[in-house]
Amino acid sequence: MQMNAIEIAGAVIGLAYVISEYRADRWFWPLSLLMSAFYIVIDFSSGIYANGTICCYNFLMSVYGLLVWRGILGRRDRQERPITSCPRAYWLPILLAVALLAVGLFFLLRKLPDESAYPAIDALSSAISIVAMWMLSKKYWQQWIGWLIVEPMMVALFWLTGNYASAALYVVYLLFCVMGIVKWKRLSIA
Repeated sequence: MQMNAIEIAGAVIGLAYVISEYRADRWFWPLSLLMSAFYIVIDFSSGIYANGTICCYNFLMSVYGLLVWRGILGRRDRQERPITSCPRAYWLPILLAVALLAVGLFFLLRKLPDESAYPAIDALSSAISIVAMWMLSKKYWQQWIGWLIVEPMMVALFWLTGNYASAALYVVYLLFCVMGIVKWKRLSIA
């Protein structure tokens, strides 16, 4: 598959998205909505079905995240949510959720009439993405760790399916993951 205008536009929006995520600024969620819309098209047309479905989930989570970050949901004082650390009590449920989602998605992808191009990588990266996006909506600095694990898988998926602009974008995302861990941990209030 050759690069096309949709993939290039998605990659450009994705670059703006990760920069705004790193900066934890208010433009992050609108850019997340836009990028999710582009990658729904890119992923489904490339046979990366679980990740395409995750982009639908990310689209909905972007609306939720926007409301949470701005203090409209989950805060009585309506103040913007600060960056914090994920509570230790959440880690076991998070790991179990990733494992169950990955196994379930893998078997689902294997049963589709038009099987996913790479079901194992697609399922695992999607499972981690679901949890990382939830963590991001809560503004936990550890969400970057989830993305640090996912990004190399996404580079491989996009490269193998011929989406080279997206593969390059996810290499850039990988660099931002490292910087994001350092910055968000430093900014964390707990």
